[in-house]
Amino acid sequence: MASRGVLYVVWGQFDQALLDRAIASVHEFHPEFPVEIARLSDDATLLDKAGILDLSPFDETLFLDADTIVLGDLGFGFDKAKRQGLACSICECPWARRYGGIDGDIVEYNTGVLFFTNDAKPVFDTWKARVRDIDSSIVFRSGDGLARMPMNDQAGFAMAVEETGFNVFVLPYNWNFRPKWHKSWYGPLKIWHDYEPVPEPIRKRNADQAAAN
Repeated sequence: MASRGVLYVVWGQFDQALLDRAIASVHEFHPEFPVEIARLSDDATLLDKAGILDLSPFDETLFLDADTIVLGDLGFGFDKAKRQGLACSICECPWARRYGGIDGDIVEYNTGVLFFTNDAKPVFDTWKARVRDIDSSIVFRSGDGLARMPMNDQAGFAMAVEETGFNVFVLPYNWNFRPKWHKSWYGPLKIWHDYEPVPEPIRKRNADQAAAN
């Protein structure tokens, strides 16, 4: 039987309390899942996330950012990754052209929640090859001026999916809910993706939506 598990990646001065919160949420709904914490060198950056397939000891992996909270059963996401190799949600900013090195209408995916198997190796190999090759800086408005984010791993991931033509299973955003950007939803939230805790009314609403009736 294939193994299923959850992978986190940390480096530098990470927030241990935040990571503990994330792991506890996995255990609440899936006590049977092993959790792997891959510790990178202190000088690692977001770009090193491209190596997560190599860091996973599992046949079927859910990679989660440390600022996520699991809120329900994750079987559907694993099942879709098993069928297609990779399952994830479109980013709240779905237009990868915001990066300095990307042109055209290429879709950006959020890499904070990725279900995958080794069948997605072509995507991960291309991601590793392109993540440092592409200008992944972002210029954005900050107050009355402009600011610049120097790098982001999602530019390389977007190009990897585009260049390989891999048939990603696209999960609805209740599987990667970003409350700062997503202002409405239907059905129970599966994964909350934010540094802030889940408000109790949302937890209650989630329980109501998950009920069979």
